Parts: sequence; structure tokens; C-alpha cells
Amino acid sequence: MERVLKGLKPERVFYYFEEISKIPRGSGNEKQVSDYLLNLSRNQGWEAMQDENLNIIIKKTASKGYENSPKVMLQGHMDMVCEKNENVNHDFEKDPIKLRIIDGHIYGTETTLGADNGIAVAMSLAVLESEELKHPALEVLITTDEEKGMTGAQNLDGSLFKSKILLNLDSEGEGVFTAGCAGGCEIQFKIPAAYHADKREAYRLSIKGLQGGHSGVDIHKERGNANVLLGRVLYDLYEYADLVSIQGGSKTNAIPRESHAIITAEYIDQVKNIIEIWNGILKKELAFTDPDVEVCLEITDTMEAPLEKHIYNKVLSAVNLIPNGVLSRSTVIDLVIRSNNLAVISSDEHFIQIICHARSSVESLLTNGFIPAAKQLAEALSMECEVGALYPGWEYAKESAIREICIETYREMFGKEPVVAAIHAGLECGLLMGKIPGLDAISMGPDAYDAHSPNEHVSIKSVENIYNLLCRILEKIK
Repeated sequence: MERVLKGLKPERVFYYFEEISKIPRGSGNEKQVSDYLLNLSRNQGWEAMQDENLNIIIKKTASKGYENSPKVMLQGHMDMVCEKNENVNHDFEKDPIKLRIIDGHIYGTETTLGADNGIAVAMSLAVLESEELKHPALEVLITTDEEKGMTGAQNLDGSLFKSKILLNLDSEGEGVFTAGCAGGCEIQFKIPAAYHADKREAYRLSIKGLQGGHSGVDIHKERGNANVLLGRVLYDLYEYADLVSIQGGSKTNAIPRESHAIITAEYIDQVKNIIEIWNGILKKELAFTDPDVEVCLEITDTMEAPLEKHIYNKVLSAVNLIPNGVLSRSTVIDLVIRSNNLAVISSDEHFIQIICHARSSVESLLTNGFIPAAKQLAEALSMECEVGALYPGWEYAKESAIREICIETYREMFGKEPVVAAIHAGLECGLLMGKIPGLDAISMGPDAYDAHSPNEHVSIKSVENIYNLLCRILEKIK
């Protein structure tokens, strides 16, 4: 079968990216790709190990003349966010990503691409394979479960590493060196369900047509959150309908693009009128960010027992009162300081669950701000509240030798000044720096767009530029 990426440069980077794109690797389903990386390393004769969390560690000795240079860690993650457009027949548990090239960019086919962070894996393998590249001793770390909770990095044994420099390859923007990031956590609310005994004719109410995106790097773009919008519509339907179930979003770090509720409605004409009004409202509100937004109502041809009205009211209160989106910004630089993504809503016969992903570059705004407020809201509404997957941010360092090398190298290669920035997304740098004393870190990556959405794509030329930049940086660490 002809390789989709054949002929693209750098050839070995795109070869490895296409190879791992054949392997299912959603967060929590990394065994197959982790085994591939381990077996590849052994076949290549590289020193490699797989830890109990399926993290892969590969080591390569220094080039001649670099024996006394500080050891360098190349780092990325093997897992990807699995998102697809509604009604697309793709099974992320077994199907390969179907790659496409459009206007100089690589896309999936109505699914996430996995350039986040498969490009980092491919670049690292290409560096390891090269016999021409000059470099210090390398420790390549490819982690698991970065997208859901960074548990691979959380459970890593830092004593396995001797690196003094960390080159993280999980950023998205050529010419931008990331030198700080936000921390975050997940907060889960649970509402006990209680149902009427009688069944009624049911309808499916849906919010569709939103762009979605990364809940960190895209949160400031004011894109619609399907769960939040559905909560607003359901509030207006409260007098005329009853709620059976509610489902929205699928990943905590993705802004939900679609959400739906099963409702029963004795006053269906009023419901239809309200939905028509809401289509007009949302088309106007989201004209510049989500012009394809749509509120739909379909009959299900089933009879369902709705939730008791006080449970419906409690669900509405939770969805409409939990803060969502950007919560505070820096007054000094263009940076989101604190945000929350009302990410996933699900329901079954026992509970309605709401999961949020909160982020902040100031840890106390989470631990002494958002989390206590969430617990108080849960107490006021008689909900359960659990906090988990707390990960640290990465504080900007006043002095950094690797940052200066990167700036100088970029300037020499491209004849212009790079940007050094902090981001609102989460990176594993803070965790790794806490486990490996004295680690000097920087993050970089190619131009990539719409991560965590089916429109995810990466620039072919930018991948080439960043790979060449990476190789030159390694040569200069001497």
C-alpha cells in the first residue's frame, strides 16, 4: 500500500509518524504503541526500557567530541486525544488514522490527527536513528496518558535519568519557545438520579456544529461549549418538558462540540417554538466563532421515564452555575491565568455526572480558589464532588542556558527573533523538573492547529523547520 506521506521531508520523521498513525493510541490504550516503540528500539540496538506505566525510555551515547556535554532529554507523549465528527465510522480502539494532505498540511479524515504528540515521537526516533547528527548523550522519554492526567509522568522514577537539559517537543507554534505553563485538575460532580414511574414519548434535543478545540490553548477564543449551551436551552424548556438523560463531550481537555439530551414534552409545540428562538440567538451570539451552530429536535420513537423534576432542576443549576471559559487574565501579558472547561456530562440510571478541567498558572487559584468554590457549590446543591488528576504548572525561570541556546540558534537559522512565552495549556515539564533535580527546560514544536478536534492539522514545512532546528540545537550543546 502506497505511503500517504512518502516523499515528504524530513523523510524519516514522516515515515515514523505514518507508522505510529497506524496504531491505536488513545489515552489509556497505549500498550500496542508502547510495545512497538520498545521492539523498534531493541531491533535498532538502542538501550531501551518500558516501565510499569508503559512509558518508554531510550538512551543513546554521545557523539565523538560530545562525551563531556550535559545529557539531554528529548520528551513527548505517545497518547492522543480521540475525537471524531458525529456519525463518522471510526473505531479508535482498532482503526488507523487515515492521513490526508491538503494545501501543505496533514489532516486525519474527520478525526483528530494525533500530531499532538505523535510528531514529537517521530522526531525523537529520527534523531535516534541518525548516524550523521552530532549530539550529547540522549535520554528519550515518551510518556503515556499525558492527555487525561499525565499519569505516565506522575508515576515516573526520576532516578532513571541523568539529563541536565529537557527539550520538550509538545508545543504548537514555529518560532515560539515555551518556557512556562499552567497546572490543572479535574473536578467531578455526581447527582443521584431518581425517575418517574410512567413512560412518555421521548425526543432528542441536540447542540451541533461547534468547532470545539483544546481546552487550554483555545479557551480564550470564545468558542461555544455545547454543554453550556444545552444547559441554557434546557432552562428555557423547564416549564414545558422533562429531562430523561443528558450526554455531552467526551474528553476533559477538549471543548465539547456536541451535546444532547433526551426529553419528554407534553407541550411539544411550545418546545419547538423555543428551539426556533434559540437557533436565532445562538446563530447571532456565535456568528464569528461557530457559525454552523444548530439546535435540533428529533423524535426518538421510544417511550422513556423522565427524571423527577427536582433532579432536572438540580442538573440545570449545576450546569448553569459552574463557571466556564476564561476566568482571569494577566494584566501584564496576553495570557489566560485561570479557566475552566465544563467538559463532559454523562448520565445513567444511577447518576448524572459532570466533569470539569480547571487550569491555572497560579496554583493557589486552583487549590485555594476554584476547588473550594466547587466543593461549596456541590454542598449547596447536595452533589458529590471529587477532585483528581492535579498536576503542577511550570514556572518561568529567570535564567536558562538552554533557552539562550534556542534563541540564538533560531536567530541564526531563520534571521528573525523568536518569541518566548508561557502558555495556558499543560505540559509535563513541571512534573519532570520536580522529579529530576537541576533540569533546565524549554518546549517547542511545529505549526499545528485545532488540537483535540477533528480539524487538527500540522504544517509539513514547519515540521521540517522544527526538526532541522532541533538537530542544530543538539549540535550546539557542547
